[in-house]
Amino acid sequence: MRFQEVVLKHVLTEVPNRHDFAITERSVPSPDGPGSLIVENICLSLDPYIGSRLRGRHMGEPAPAPGERMPGFSVCRVIDSDAAGFAKSDWVLGEIGWASAGRIDASKVRRLDSSLPSDAHLSVLGIPGLTAWAGITQLLKIKPGDIFSVDAASGPVGATAGQLAKSLGARVIGIAGGQMKCALATDYFGFDQCIDRLAPDFAAKFAEACGAGGPTAHFENVGLSILLPAMTRLAANGRVVLCGMIEHYHADQPPMIPTGLIIGKRAQMLGLVVYDFQSRQDEWHAMAKRLLAEGRLKYLCDEVQGVHSAPEQFERLMRGANQGKCLIRFTPDR
Repeated sequence: MRFQEVVLKHVLTEVPNRHDFAITERSVPSPDGPGSLIVENICLSLDPYIGSRLRGRHMGEPAPAPGERMPGFSVCRVIDSDAAGFAKSDWVLGEIGWASAGRIDASKVRRLDSSLPSDAHLSVLGIPGLTAWAGITQLLKIKPGDIFSVDAASGPVGATAGQLAKSLGARVIGIAGGQMKCALATDYFGFDQCIDRLAPDFAAKFAEACGAGGPTAHFENVGLSILLPAMTRLAANGRVVLCGMIEHYHADQPPMIPTGLIIGKRAQMLGLVVYDFQSRQDEWHAMAKRLLAEGRLKYLCDEVQGVHSAPEQFERLMRGANQGKCLIRFTPDR
């Protein structure tokens, strides 16, 4: 049995694009002793942090060398098991690279409920959903009456964060790039308003949406182009979570946070690293499943088919051209 895998062609020094990748063919390995699983890929998650990881600029993790396994989590189906407690057809979450099949240590996977869609496991029930839950409930501690703003509002983290804030009684103002993404935030995800960050009068429209008092809580996913206007309008004693700074991930210099605004606003600014909350996924899942069943939590995926589509889909993600959670579909769920 053979499988295909996407690998790096060369060491990266710039923002990744489709031409930085190659597709290779390998033999599916056999189990290599107790505890190993052979799996087929159902669905692969592509996430913004991978762009930094491929350049060795994410949380101190080394970049993969050309030809090595790529980072990224997949929902996989077990096709051969040499691990106690795992059987053929079980679903697991793990890293096998951007590949249609592979071998993985059972101690490095999480068993999944196969009655739920694979795309839900990688979006609203996965790292994006957990990130939003941690920022909203554990750091910002959103409560009724809050005026909450979030950028990348139609993306998997921003959209989930906005819906959670709404469910907790906040008025939710999204910020997104373009009218189409703004329409998704309001019409599909239920935000109260969404402001187009590409519009020439963005700052004025954002100020108008926030009202005289400004946002009491802000969730940052993009960088200084949004953070500065948000901080300028932030209410006194407001709270800010720094989740992502995607516009700076590939810059030569780190962004300079406006400390004067933090002091003047008496603001709290908190950094969010989702790995700190992975042991609490069950708490998030209990809340998420209830909200999904009630129709108060939705998700949207930008899915393409097959391993050959991964380089182009990843380039779209790096350019911000995706609509929803970026996925590569390998096989149907059923």
